[in-house]
Amino acid sequence: MPLRSPSPSPWPGPLHAEMHVLLALSGRGCLVLRHVVMGSHSPCAHTPCAPPAPTGAKRTLAASGSQPSNGPEPGGQQLKTRTLSGMASKTTTTITPKRIAHSPSLQSLKKPIIPKEFGGKVPTVIRQRYLNLFIEECLKFCTSNQEAIEKALNEEKVAYDRSPSKNIYLNVAVNTLKKLRGLAPSAVPGLSKTSGRRVVSHEVVLGGRLAAKTSFSLSRPSSPRVEDLKGAALYSRLREYLLTQDQLKENGYPFPHPERPGGAIIFTAEEKRPKDSSCRTCCRCGTEYLVSSSGRCIRDEECYYHWGRLRRNRVAGGWETQYMCCSAAAGSVGCQVAKQHVQDGRKERLEGFVKTFEKELSGDAHPGIYALDCEMSYTTYGLELTRVTVVDTDVHVVYDTFVKPDNEIVDYNTRFSGVTEADLADTSVTLRDVQAVLLSMFSADTILIGHSLESDLLALKVIHSTVVDTSVLFPHRLGLPYKRSLRNLMADYLRQIIQDNVDGHSSSEDAGACMHLVIWKVREDAKTKR
Repeated sequence: MPLRSPSPSPWPGPLHAEMHVLLALSGRGCLVLRHVVMGSHSPCAHTPCAPPAPTGAKRTLAASGSQPSNGPEPGGQQLKTRTLSGMASKTTTTITPKRIAHSPSLQSLKKPIIPKEFGGKVPTVIRQRYLNLFIEECLKFCTSNQEAIEKALNEEKVAYDRSPSKNIYLNVAVNTLKKLRGLAPSAVPGLSKTSGRRVVSHEVVLGGRLAAKTSFSLSRPSSPRVEDLKGAALYSRLREYLLTQDQLKENGYPFPHPERPGGAIIFTAEEKRPKDSSCRTCCRCGTEYLVSSSGRCIRDEECYYHWGRLRRNRVAGGWETQYMCCSAAAGSVGCQVAKQHVQDGRKERLEGFVKTFEKELSGDAHPGIYALDCEMSYTTYGLELTRVTVVDTDVHVVYDTFVKPDNEIVDYNTRFSGVTEADLADTSVTLRDVQAVLLSMFSADTILIGHSLESDLLALKVIHSTVVDTSVLFPHRLGLPYKRSLRNLMADYLRQIIQDNVDGHSSSEDAGACMHLVIWKVREDAKTKR
């Protein structure tokens, strides 16, 4: 006999509710049972039944997956809480995390704030960010918070003082940050003390599980490996970067004079006829001054000048041109003072030049690859050679000597040359001696590398056209006459800081930097051409 649905009955409320529960127990077991437990005696609307749970499933999960009723359920939240807490007690782990010792951080310290500087060479926001990083690293090895803050402030100030621009500051700050991280107590190699987990490299994470066990190789016998670019292979590659005749002319390289033996001609030199043969123009401040027949100044007049270049900086409302040395506006009084005015003079007196010549080679030998740099000081004649350095492709110095100028020195130009009076006290090497050595080392096909090499060749009074110029190889975005400095090139491409010595530049350091830049450029281009 089939069962029929219960019809409305005049029976009392409790009895009617109990019969409703018994009839619907097989279809909605747990849901209707909850209504009875909660004491609800009102009839409830029919709801779709959930599919039966698989054998062995817990009743608790079935109860939690059912839909709630539309009517109010007094005490339902309390039962739900008890049910969820019971589930959590069965599923959550009982392992308690290890306690980690408290370490001071910037949130618990009073951060020092760098004062804002109007027209500063480095934005204050960048300086503050690196100062915070310095403090975090110093807290790891300093004995007290105050010591960490003082050390971080000192490191940031040194980085700011050493940097003439924002790009240089960023490179110096990154190197300082690496240095501070090296001072922190090192952990066991391959194991982290805090987590006890094996350290995994970035390449392994990106490549997956097989990245560390699988290797791939391509055989390209027609293209030499980047590491093999030495000797004749490097020489053949460098020939692609040689300056053309037009580039030599537009960059001011000396050429043999067609009429005067030993004379030179420069195609970018402006022919200025001075009003008076005794009148000179100072190459530092632009002031005209008078000299005697020996080249000395007639009047004792101090020279106020800016040693830094002009640079355009973006400011509120437009652009502003400032000197890199002191951030003063263009046209302001010089920040440095010298005893007298000086001149360049290298492009006015183009006599006494020698030219490299062809040489026969034996076997598989190549003409050679060298990097060259010179230092100059001011004399009564103008800028004259006082030091020359030549390095090979392994950045080993093959020739380095101080040179005694032919004329009296009036300013050693130590800020840029690094040459002092003591360096030239016992020097007897002359310009002619240097020319003889270089002509014996070089041939017309020898590749010479340098930064604005025309300046060095003018000081050496040597004519050579097989050159690789880093100022042309890495041009300025605005083109000539603008050129990027060697210091910026090394910072941007090789992440190295040079010319940061307070005693002046070093010709051996500059020559080695040029060789590093050119070899790096050749190898990077070789990777893309393979």
